[in-house]
Amino acid sequence: MYPDASITDHGAVPSLLTNAHFYRDGAWDPRVSAMAVRDGRIALLGSLAECREAAGSGAEEIDLGGQWVLPGFQDAHVHPVGGGLELQRCNLAESRSAADYLATIGAYAAAHPGAEWILGGGWYMEAFPGGVPTAATLDTVVADRPVFLPNRDHHSAWVNSEALRRAGITATTPDPPDGRIERDADGNPTGCLHEGAMERMAALVPPTSQAELDQGLRTGQAYLHSLGITGWQDAIVGLGAGLPDALDAYCRAAADGTLTARVVGALWWDRTRGAEQLPDLLERRARGVAAGFQATTVKIMQDGVCETFTAAMLDPYRDEHGHATDNRGVSFIEADDLARYVTLLDAHDFQVHLHALGDRAVRDSLDAIEEAIMANGARDNRHHLAHLQVVHPDDVGRFARLGATANAQPLWACHDQQMVELTIPFLSAEAVAHQYPFASLLDAGARLACGSDWPVSSPEPFAQLHVAVNRTVPPGESDDYAPGRAPLLAHEAISVTAAIDGFTAGSAYVNHLDDAGRLEVGYLADVTVADGDVLGDPAGLSSIRAALTMVGGGVVWAR
Repeated sequence: MYPDASITDHGAVPSLLTNAHFYRDGAWDPRVSAMAVRDGRIALLGSLAECREAAGSGAEEIDLGGQWVLPGFQDAHVHPVGGGLELQRCNLAESRSAADYLATIGAYAAAHPGAEWILGGGWYMEAFPGGVPTAATLDTVVADRPVFLPNRDHHSAWVNSEALRRAGITATTPDPPDGRIERDADGNPTGCLHEGAMERMAALVPPTSQAELDQGLRTGQAYLHSLGITGWQDAIVGLGAGLPDALDAYCRAAADGTLTARVVGALWWDRTRGAEQLPDLLERRARGVAAGFQATTVKIMQDGVCETFTAAMLDPYRDEHGHATDNRGVSFIEADDLARYVTLLDAHDFQVHLHALGDRAVRDSLDAIEEAIMANGARDNRHHLAHLQVVHPDDVGRFARLGATANAQPLWACHDQQMVELTIPFLSAEAVAHQYPFASLLDAGARLACGSDWPVSSPEPFAQLHVAVNRTVPPGESDDYAPGRAPLLAHEAISVTAAIDGFTAGSAYVNHLDDAGRLEVGYLADVTVADGDVLGDPAGLSSIRAALTMVGGGVVWAR
């Protein structure tokens, strides 16, 4: 079920990359001074004379001025269409304060007087007391129209009073089983909705048009290409987490050649349904593959996030005084049902992409994969678990034994404000000590893939490499809060080469691209050119930027 994930041939003209440092097998290879590309693949790595001959007389020669050539970065967990839409709407991701958010929202509303709803998002929880914004403050800038603004992780949404009124959310509205409505002391909703509580509101939002989806994909793709990203796995293709269904947009882009990245789509598993949705998933997969889009994965969201106390934990959360509560988070799917569903999907050769952030969710997900293997045998479906904020030590070694890839989002593994104020105080001491165990997973033989979860957090690969290697906030990020803070669990830092492998070969493996992720003859000519020494001072990694991005030998972005 995994045909060649080829794209329109943008590299039909042979090319020659010269005057560069070529990164191979974790090191600069001084024997290589040039790379020849023909028919979208690497034809030769060697001397300039040899590569000129291999590329042919009509090759386009690109002098890179001593920059670094790496395998193309691939993002193993990202939401490009949603990110592109947020860039086009009321985008709050560039600010960090409540005052700035209100100014941005008010200006956007004034500039779009005909918009029935004010949509967008990207706010940071740490901008508000306790991580919770209110309708009352939102009403001060927009009171005449409903406002629906998911936060950056899409596990919560900020709404105004008009939106609450339209949705009929009052003091008598019960919390859904998979979510929570923030309330005041009298039980009245205060304007923040978590997890499943967002769905009632999202159902009222005017549907995103196909033209908007097409533009969102183009915008998101262009932005990711500008960061050196040549491919990705879209972690939600379907109606889920407040995101629109982008399947048809991807199909159109694949069919008309405007999809210049290599993409695998993770079809959304609707947790309100069960095995009866399998025929729909099979039809959607077939429709995507027929159009040239690899909709070959299914995404199951097993839990929430620590900041809203919805990540599924083995130990209970603490209250604001540090005392244990009776809350261990939310398993969106019961463990026995999860095992049954993963086994069913595996039998139909779907890859399963599991959102597993808390240690109980990780354990249940690994148990489900183990049961699928016992029932179906090893089928090379390359299942993977994303986020992995807390992994119990007993489960670290199971990744390698089960062939489950650890899909990490490295940017979160540091003492940023959200970690210090909204996470660590509310987790057990044992859970705090087992956060983002990248080195432990690698030492135990796990395969690592890396992604950003954009628009949840920045998709800039070099900032993510910085955190994976240093376990500190990248310089320039939240410097007013986190300068000089100690690394988060420094013993879990990994090497630069391991981190690069996670964003190249590791993510290519997850996407069944066995001829990508390395600079080797015969491999796809998917390339990121970096403007700095990736093997230099690790403290300077986040200052490096992409200078050129190639997919299949064709330039899809250049500074």
